[in-house]
Amino acid sequence: MTWLATATTGATPGAAGQAIGYPTLFLLVFLGALIPVVPTGALVSSAAVVAFHRTAPLSMLFVFVTASTAAFLGDITLYWLGRRGMKSKNGSRWLEALRSRAPEERLSQAQGKLADHGVAVLVLSRLVPAGRIPVMLACLMAEWPLRRFVRGNLPACLAWAVTYQLIGILGGSLFKEPWEGVLAAVALTVAISAAPSVWKRVRS
Repeated sequence: MTWLATATTGATPGAAGQAIGYPTLFLLVFLGALIPVVPTGALVSSAAVVAFHRTAPLSMLFVFVTASTAAFLGDITLYWLGRRGMKSKNGSRWLEALRSRAPEERLSQAQGKLADHGVAVLVLSRLVPAGRIPVMLACLMAEWPLRRFVRGNLPACLAWAVTYQLIGILGGSLFKEPWEGVLAAVALTVAISAAPSVWKRVRS
């Protein structure tokens, strides 16, 4: 990944490097939305660190547009595939993947919150670790049309991209070397993602 290699070496990428870096970020975030095992938040934060140290006026904007667009299109694609699975007698592997990552307790909570608050829950679900899939599945089970899901998912993806970009900016501002900022940003995003599981185990 060009921008990540740049952070590690401290070199300044040229136009060719940028041309490779942004499409790579787009592809990884898009795939991460479809296959919820890729740490997309850490990717966006790392890209933001590099953009921060480059001090190019449009770099931060490009990272934001790339990440939010990829997340939005990935979510829409996954929701569309889920709707196809709901309508199919045999379901689909995408729908089964969603169900496997949404425990009954989390799904029940998501359904209740979705019924009470509607689109607002969808917006917040992308900011809560492991919250996106249960809420998306709740939307599918509530038979939300694609158009309604799109209206709620757009601000959700924008807020998500801003949040993780701010984490990257924080990491970049704390250290002089880009690679140090990348490590700090990745560590922070991993800690945020792991916090709910750790808290649940402590309570248990």
